[in-house]
Amino acid sequence: MIINSRGLALLLASVIALITVAFLMLVPSIINEALVIAFGISFCAAYILIRLVLEFLFFRHINSIHEALDTIKDQELANLTKPANKISLNPLKRINRDIYTYAENKQREIQELKRMETFRREFIADVSHELKTPIFAAQGFVHTLLDGAVEDKKVRTKFLKKAAKSLDGLDLLVHDLLTISQMETGEIKMHFENFDIAALTKEVIDQLEGKAEKRRITVTLEGKNEQHFVKGDYQRIYQVMMNLVSNAIKYTRKEGEVSIYFEERNNEVTTFVKDNGRGIPPKDLKRIFERFYRVEKSRSKEKGGTGLGLAIVKHIMEGHDSSVNVESEVDVGSIFSFKLKKGKPVAHRFAEEEDEEDDYA
Repeated sequence: MIINSRGLALLLASVIALITVAFLMLVPSIINEALVIAFGISFCAAYILIRLVLEFLFFRHINSIHEALDTIKDQELANLTKPANKISLNPLKRINRDIYTYAENKQREIQELKRMETFRREFIADVSHELKTPIFAAQGFVHTLLDGAVEDKKVRTKFLKKAAKSLDGLDLLVHDLLTISQMETGEIKMHFENFDIAALTKEVIDQLEGKAEKRRITVTLEGKNEQHFVKGDYQRIYQVMMNLVSNAIKYTRKEGEVSIYFEERNNEVTTFVKDNGRGIPPKDLKRIFERFYRVEKSRSKEKGGTGLGLAIVKHIMEGHDSSVNVESEVDVGSIFSFKLKKGKPVAHRFAEEEDEEDDYA
């Protein structure tokens, strides 16, 4: 039931008037006309008095409290104010509602800050660990050489190569960290163009041919003579395919198979990268796109990589208003996929470059 200051004053005035009349009725010397007059006067006086008290001493202060709350609420809460065409709420109820809403929003903000603080601590710990490994390795090789091993040519060459490999890994890690940071801050902009993603995939397979042969992995591109034109940032999608195909080769059993295929539906082209590796446990599926998260922590150094590849893939796809999805079953394999909007047919960029070279010759 909604009660405002006028209704409350009317109710209290009626009560006072009835009490006054009841009192006068107990006095036999008072005539009926005086009783009616007394009733009317007492009712009006009580109503006016109570209304003034409520307005100036009670509801006025409550409304000022409500206005003060409005000034400290953020813009989002300000949009929650009642519609103009509705009856005004009791100020007490309005205050109760707004305090509850305000406290609820502040609680969510606190939880988010706690989550971000936990993420910050974990991220710093992960970065420190990942940086420490290649630095200590290179440092160890260099100090061994300085301690006298440099005189032995074979040992010197071997240790210098290992130190260089550790520093190359460090450089890659720093580069990946910088890439993610730039993507999150919006410093890296996507440059959209039309291109054939099937031709791009062939280039990726050629680049990873040596890695696949070393592990005796067969990489197949289904419908290799087909063309699938999409619209996106060529270099970034190339980076996505390099990460996904490289991971598929890395985590597939030796002599296994990786297959890549496309599916066109409506106005989208979906790219699939399928392997028959060990698969990903359900508990890890939701976390594999986090920075430095590894399903097999004990074998992370053996497999190599910075642990940032899938995080970069996630950010690139978000920059294309898309996402990367994964389906996986332990001991069966995994399928990674992403969608891009269809693009207009264009000549393959490298074909154009070859034609220009032929003309120049």
